[in-house]
Amino acid sequence: MKTLRIAFAAAILATTAHAQSLPSAVPAPIVDGHNDLPWALREENGSRTSDFDFRNLPERLRGKVVTDFTMMKAGGVGGQFWSVYVPADTEGPEAVRQTLDQIDIMQRLIDANPSMLVKTSTVDDFERAMKAGKIASVFGVEGGHSIGNSLGVLRQFHALGARYMTLTHGKTTAWADSATDAPRHNGLAPFGKDVVREMNRLGMLVDLSHVTPKVMHDALDLSAAPVIFSHSAAKAVQNRPRNVPDDVLVRLKDNGGVIMVFFAEDAVTEKAAAWHREQAAQKARLDYDHPDRPDLVEKGLADWRAANPQPHANAALVADHIDHIRKVAGIDVIGIGSDFDGLGSYPDGLGTVADYPALFAELQKRGYSKADLAKIASGNILRAMRQAEKVSARLKAERGPSEVRFGS
Repeated sequence: MKTLRIAFAAAILATTAHAQSLPSAVPAPIVDGHNDLPWALREENGSRTSDFDFRNLPERLRGKVVTDFTMMKAGGVGGQFWSVYVPADTEGPEAVRQTLDQIDIMQRLIDANPSMLVKTSTVDDFERAMKAGKIASVFGVEGGHSIGNSLGVLRQFHALGARYMTLTHGKTTAWADSATDAPRHNGLAPFGKDVVREMNRLGMLVDLSHVTPKVMHDALDLSAAPVIFSHSAAKAVQNRPRNVPDDVLVRLKDNGGVIMVFFAEDAVTEKAAAWHREQAAQKARLDYDHPDRPDLVEKGLADWRAANPQPHANAALVADHIDHIRKVAGIDVIGIGSDFDGLGSYPDGLGTVADYPALFAELQKRGYSKADLAKIASGNILRAMRQAEKVSARLKAERGPSEVRFGS
């Protein structure tokens, strides 16, 4: 068994050879589980891609967008799950429409930059694109609200390139409980279980970021393929509702899944979480005092922030979460899911997609081997993706598409 593990680690290092040199601290191309560039383009660039230079971020967008090709290569990124997020309070046909708009934004960017971006369908395609020095790209649907309670929509998102779906986002859906909303289903409702089964059949990774621990356990009970957390952290290190408890981490090891650790400061350190709570309380007070003067509310918040600078996390605090996960569940469950372009602030030294080497250098200082770091960078998630494909092939041979309808 030990010989097999050594051989597997060596294979990771050999097969992830990159056409361009990697940063010294990063032994294999990084596959990041969550980047919100499509949303950033929607919010900061009017959903346009025609005037967005993906090779070098336009000056007018610096400080607002933190992703471009040059920075990704400097950071050692070889593959990306691009989040096609829409707000959790968007429901029904409108949620479907907006998600399609987000897919369209990213598809247009890929089509306009074939020398830098490649949309892939299989893990083999994904690895070939990385070896060619391009960013291997798939989509991640962030929130089950996006499918409008339709397995047919789920299948079409998969056909368009979605390779995971987060079962909820910030609000409980009609079939799954969110970690940051009132639960209604005690985990997964019956239709939610149908969603997991159909995702397994499609080869679409079940993403458990944002869900309650009960949904995590329900999905682990049900899923025939590895599950992932595309952007989460360890609850034992920072007790936030959407972080992952130890009993789930232990089960993740047995499932073959991956938790892709993210950089959200309030999920990484209590100091940042306390600052965000106080800012929310300050805004509530200002809203109460000035119900018809949003200008005064914004000025009051700006004054408060000037007097109370936001505390930041850093690479060492993110590494603390990775250390804990390794201690509880082992090196084979860890990946990286930064949430770049989806956060309001970033840890010191981890402010753009060029900065992953700072985290890997911190882990190297803590004694992580090159083989360990290669697994974290991409080996673990590629293995989970490949296993999901194998499960999909078996299930497709056993049954056709589910014809279950929500509410029937």
